[in-house]
Amino acid sequence: MPATYYIDPDACLYLKHDTCQICVATCQSKAIDFSQKPIDKTYAVGAVIVSPGFGKVSEDVLKEYGYGSHPDVVTSIEFERMTNASGPLEGEVKCFNDGRHPKALAFIQCVGSRDIGCDNGYCSGVCCMYAIKEAIVAKEHDPECEISIFYMDIRTQGKDFDQAKLKAEAMGIKFIRAKVADVMNWGKQIKLTYSEMDGSHSFAPFDMVVLSVGLESPKDARGIADIAGFELNQYDFCKTDEFDPLKTSKEGVFVVGAFQVPKDIPESVTQSSAAASLTSALMKKYRGEGVVIKEYPTEIPVMDDDEVRVGVFVCHCGINISSVVDVASVASEAREFGNVVYATESLYSCSQDAQEVLKEKIKEHKLNRIVMTACSPRTHEPLFQETLKDAGLNRSLVEMVNIRDHCSWVHAQEPEEATAKSIDLVRMGVAKSRNNKPLTEQTVPVTKVALVIGGGVAGMTTALSIAAQGFPVHLIERGEKLGGNLVNIKTTLRGENPAKLLKELTAKIKKEKLVSVYLNSELQTVSGFVGNFSSVIATGKTKKKKEVTLDHGVIVLATGGTEHRTKNFKLGTVKKVVTQFELEAKLAGKGKNRAPDSVVMIQCAGSRGDDLDYCSKVCCNQAVKNALKIKDINPESQVIVLYRDMRTYGFAEDQYKEAREKGVIFVPYELAKKPKVLSGKTDVVEYFDPILQEKVTINPKLIVLSVGLVPEGTETLSKLLKAPVTANEFFLEAHVKLRPVELAVEGVYVCGLAHGPKPIDETIVQAQAASAKAAMPLVKGTVKVAPTVSIIDKDKCIGCGICTVVCPYNAIDMLKIDKKRKAETVAASCKGCGICASRCPTFAIDMGGFTQDQILAQIKAFGNLEEV
Repeated sequence: MPATYYIDPDACLYLKHDTCQICVATCQSKAIDFSQKPIDKTYAVGAVIVSPGFGKVSEDVLKEYGYGSHPDVVTSIEFERMTNASGPLEGEVKCFNDGRHPKALAFIQCVGSRDIGCDNGYCSGVCCMYAIKEAIVAKEHDPECEISIFYMDIRTQGKDFDQAKLKAEAMGIKFIRAKVADVMNWGKQIKLTYSEMDGSHSFAPFDMVVLSVGLESPKDARGIADIAGFELNQYDFCKTDEFDPLKTSKEGVFVVGAFQVPKDIPESVTQSSAAASLTSALMKKYRGEGVVIKEYPTEIPVMDDDEVRVGVFVCHCGINISSVVDVASVASEAREFGNVVYATESLYSCSQDAQEVLKEKIKEHKLNRIVMTACSPRTHEPLFQETLKDAGLNRSLVEMVNIRDHCSWVHAQEPEEATAKSIDLVRMGVAKSRNNKPLTEQTVPVTKVALVIGGGVAGMTTALSIAAQGFPVHLIERGEKLGGNLVNIKTTLRGENPAKLLKELTAKIKKEKLVSVYLNSELQTVSGFVGNFSSVIATGKTKKKKEVTLDHGVIVLATGGTEHRTKNFKLGTVKKVVTQFELEAKLAGKGKNRAPDSVVMIQCAGSRGDDLDYCSKVCCNQAVKNALKIKDINPESQVIVLYRDMRTYGFAEDQYKEAREKGVIFVPYELAKKPKVLSGKTDVVEYFDPILQEKVTINPKLIVLSVGLVPEGTETLSKLLKAPVTANEFFLEAHVKLRPVELAVEGVYVCGLAHGPKPIDETIVQAQAASAKAAMPLVKGTVKVAPTVSIIDKDKCIGCGICTVVCPYNAIDMLKIDKKRKAETVAASCKGCGICASRCPTFAIDMGGFTQDQILAQIKAFGNLEEV
């Protein structure tokens, strides 16, 4: 196809001013026509959600780092495309200068962010994490490549994000706290000049330099704001309220994603769900109008005596699989397996066009079993099951073989072995697929009531959001009053009043007729399944506790957290050692000495590899907030903050800058040389000053520890609900990006500190997101139960009852049939764990999709014990 040309609407004089049209007059093929002008259309809508994303850092800023003057100075976005299997280099990192693989790679952080020189004083919040990710990918591609990351602060404040940095360090990736002063062409290489904390200047050559660019506001931000009528902040991002983070200044217009404040994917996905909750509440009276219900073709019957016709589809996944596994050989071998009537390769099996091809091939070859040889069923099995339904086949007739995670990723340096293993796995998948049977999805009605556990800001916001969508809510709080941690917060970094928010929320809860509040209450037992839970709570004061049974369709966990009391730094034994919460309460009082003349704050006290493994995300902001408050009360006070990385991400960077301007001294430290609180005649702080390169001892009036946050009640609830928790006992979301507020247990959702540490605004958004997800089954009125449940052969069942004892979900009942005890599965309650099948002494129990015949067929196929 010949090249075509694009008309830039910003440059075209005709489109802008109705003048010119030289191109129309000179085009010999008459291929340009301006007579068809855009048609303006007006739509009546109840709400608008603005999500234009983010813009690019100016090239003028990039030029300061050698961008454009050397071909191997690239942006992080360009480098991302280089490492991507679907990118122009198919995942192979090469120098543009001469095509060689770089052996020395540098990342420069904070390009276009935290830079008052380009008027971008904010932190983009995502650059450190994506730089680490890209560095790890580059190191995995070439273990011999030397990689250095030049940074001011490593801001991996997301849930478990610090683990990525530890992984990178273990792989040999260097983190250098330094300011790069110059990027210079040096033949085929690039020479960096940088200055470290001790004042030393160094020079180092690199084959490639990656600029970790920040997130700008969208190019047309002001135009969008003018059209929609909402305000922007000083950086041309959307201006919102801290306690109403998604509402713009224009009623009915909401904002999500990076346009609200630069953010990572999980937060963007969470905001999307939250905005759905807000708009759903606005328009609940129109619910159901204009909805198109998807219809599927009549399911093709697949009988036991039908010929088994297997189709095998082997995915390249760009080069994620094919760079290691010989995909063509796998497909070729699969054609020789019994009952395989069609086998082929696909570049991306999950793409829309590949789904269409799959449906066509099912019809063309009359396939009634499908083996998808690709990646993880966790993320892609639902897609292929949906495609089978579109093609008229039962969803249970697809078998997934994960040769990405199990072969190409784990055997990246052993392509022959990875290919052989892939062939074995496909052989096993085909053997299992022969025994796959159509399974019926059960549809059950939903009890249109929600149970919210926890009465803090997360729980109250969730309860009000669900009620706003028209559904009753049971809100249980184990304390004597609502509020949670909000009671302890006197002000926010931006100067908002949490007490006012608490008063407003509690007033709304009391006024809302759809919300029933149970104080001094705790969950005792839970039974049932999504749409039909039954919970028993113990409610009332200690001596007058009574049990109440609540029926509900969904559960939202908002159990909150509490301040960690570290055993280090003499907390609890030395009077002048306090926590940031205790300091905040003191500063909010009226005492003469509430802002002492000298204060030392120690960040990460007991966190990030000490007592706790993680970053609590709020501590740095809390320290800056209290430091500014001290300076407001007592401008002459000496405030020293000892920190590992100041994580004032987003627009909080402005307050960090303000604190420095007001004389707050920030001194970094490494974990190996962490500060100490020493007792003698007086209690002093000893720390290593990286600029002076010596130990410093100071005797402040007050020592303030920025301790982390720990979850409350998650261990007990996880056992009651069979819901997984992380190693740090926060609830584990079903998928960090795709399902950030859902748990693996269907119908159970999480928000706030129960999910992980976060500030008030993010807690509110997550609560709104959880309410949106929880409302979905309530709105639908029915839920479909996965068919992978236990199947009991009553002829084999001897009625011993072992299965009822071992079932963790109470999903098996004992019935009397012809005067004999027989077990029967409550399909809607069964989670398919298989414990019952493993304990049945007569092998009377099979698992749908994982029958004994299927498992044995796989084992035999692997061992070549039968012809395949």
